[in-house]
Amino acid sequence: MHILLTGGTGLIGRQLCKSWRAQGHQLTVWSRRPNEVATLCGESVRGIATLEELGGEPVDAVINLAGAPIADRPWTRKRKTLLWESRIGLTEQLIAWLERREKRPSVLISGSAVGWYGDCGERELSENALPVALDFASRLCDAWEETAQRAEALGMRVVLVRTGLVLAPDGGFLQRLLLPFKLGLGGRIGSGRQWMPWIHVQDQIALIDFLLNQAHAQGPYNACAPNPVRNVEFAKTLAGVLHRPAFMPLPALALKALLGEMSLLLLGGQRAHPVRLQEAGFTFRFTDLNAALNDVLGRH
Repeated sequence: MHILLTGGTGLIGRQLCKSWRAQGHQLTVWSRRPNEVATLCGESVRGIATLEELGGEPVDAVINLAGAPIADRPWTRKRKTLLWESRIGLTEQLIAWLERREKRPSVLISGSAVGWYGDCGERELSENALPVALDFASRLCDAWEETAQRAEALGMRVVLVRTGLVLAPDGGFLQRLLLPFKLGLGGRIGSGRQWMPWIHVQDQIALIDFLLNQAHAQGPYNACAPNPVRNVEFAKTLAGVLHRPAFMPLPALALKALLGEMSLLLLGGQRAHPVRLQEAGFTFRFTDLNAALNDVLGRH
């Protein structure tokens, strides 16, 4: 199978390339830095700067994960524009390219996040739930999904992966937490009651591969482990794995002063469950947070 990826050099993209290379798939990554693709994704992975470089070459599937990191820096007007263009703008380019092709891929798997629902408090969220907040992150995810769904009119199967907080050993939000927690300076954020829908990176890769190969899979899927935890439990579990205390809470007012609107990402949460994935027969390898963190951090 020839698979085209956007965001292929990112945390999830690199792991997907590793998995699919092992399966013998042909991989092409559309990247702003195509010369770095082989180094980051594997020697056999082709990097392209423009979609036109593919010419009329057949493509069987498109995996659309591109997007500037949402939590790297405060949401200034300039940063919001970048976040929007790197997701919606790029996906619009992708749809325009697909419209011009005579032979189109059969499936588009496009990224999204559980932030689509907004801060939902205690509500348990299946994929049938409606968003309850219209903050920037929710609007960003909604526009990203709507743009990707335009591929349905082109006869393609469209899958939307609403990802939770990915636990990985080589990047992502967990790496930002390690230093303060290793120093014994970790703790809950705000009240600590907000829900954190997490997922081990191995399950994230496995579920994307699963959805790729399920001919009837389409629409949104919550990509998070079946057992979300509250922030205070996450902090205690991470501290326990690192054999450190967790007694330094980060007050909500301080976080709001420091990060402004972006603080909503940390102070809000989603009690999301992977209902559709489990109904489709997907089996999670990691359902316990302590086991997942021990695996990621190499403390077996």
